[in-house]
Amino acid sequence: MSTFKDPSAVSSYQQTAQAKVPGMAALHRMTHVLLGESVPPTGEVLVLGAGGGLELNAFAQARPGWRFVGVDPSLPMLELARETAGANISRASLVQGFIEDAPVREFDGATCLLTLHFLDPDTRLQTLRGLFQRLRPGGVLVVAHHSYGPEARMRWLRRSAAFASVNGVLDEQDEASIAVMAEKLPAISPEDEVALLEAAGFTDVELFYAALSFRGWVARRPLG
Repeated sequence: MSTFKDPSAVSSYQQTAQAKVPGMAALHRMTHVLLGESVPPTGEVLVLGAGGGLELNAFAQARPGWRFVGVDPSLPMLELARETAGANISRASLVQGFIEDAPVREFDGATCLLTLHFLDPDTRLQTLRGLFQRLRPGGVLVVAHHSYGPEARMRWLRRSAAFASVNGVLDEQDEASIAVMAEKLPAISPEDEVALLEAAGFTDVELFYAALSFRGWVARRPLG
């Protein structure tokens, strides 16, 4: 994820992300609705992969009583999140690092958006277990990212690249970007996504978002 330390990539992140992720604003709205199933009006939410601050700001605007801990390995992206959140940053604590650097306490809800597809399956499972440990019983986790099996990888990446292009037509630069993503992005199939969430201890895993190569799930830490 060295891209998120490059100044030009950081400065253009918000525009680029919103162009590449279908219905990004709606994804954020659905996420805070799902979080609201377990987060009380004055609850606390752990936002893993909070760099950029788009979802952090969207949640804060929608739920004025919520507090947040935002975690991201990229300091420049956290600085962008601080700028994006504006006055809402007063309700957030930002932590540079990974899940193991997040405070160990029982949050009312957690999110990890557009992040897990960067992690290999072993690291992803470790991350999901860390999220599980930091949720109170009954707490909700919302995740969303690229998800496809190896046989469908190129098909879905080409569709997503076409969506992000100006006219839906791929050029040489798009083709090069697709090749890099196919090689370096360790995305896994939707079936494997669910299996990893369950292996981490989550139950009630449900698909709530599907947009080209992106999928999103809501899951719960059981009460027992």
